Amino acid sequence: MLLPIIFLVLLVGGAALAAQSSINGRLGANVGVLESAWLTFASGALVTFLLMFFFEPAHSETLFTVPKWQLIGALFGVVYMLVIVFAVPRVGTAAATVATISGQLLMSVLIDNFGWLGNARMPLDASRYTALALLAGALVLIYLSNTRRRAQQARTATAG
Repeated sequence: MLLPIIFLVLLVGGAALAAQSSINGRLGANVGVLESAWLTFASGALVTFLLMFFFEPAHSETLFTVPKWQLIGALFGVVYMLVIVFAVPRVGTAAATVATISGQLLMSVLIDNFGWLGNARMPLDASRYTALALLAGALVLIYLSNTRRRAQQARTATAG
């Protein structure tokens, strides 16, 4: 019973990321990439601090006692935010999202396959190879759609 709820929450989280990408892309185009990223992290830090302060149970480790390599994960959020705010106005939300998901899927199957970063090893199998191929196909189709749309806009601009 818990597994369907977890996947539903993950789908909602993915939908929120796509909406965030679109909104932050527009904001970044209007006020700047760094300003948009700053607003995201400042408001996120405030909300997270409040949630942590009121709801997070005590843990045996702290940010000061965990292995230092685990802290680098926070930097990846910065990379993601800067890239997405830069890319969305240029390639669209769908292309940016599918490209991001493609990168996530590729890295996640590598992490699973080799058991990197202390994760359990889950070898690649036919289902995972198929998922990679289908997502690569989705990325190609969205790229081709964007290319055709841009070519059509260029033809319309030169004809008008």
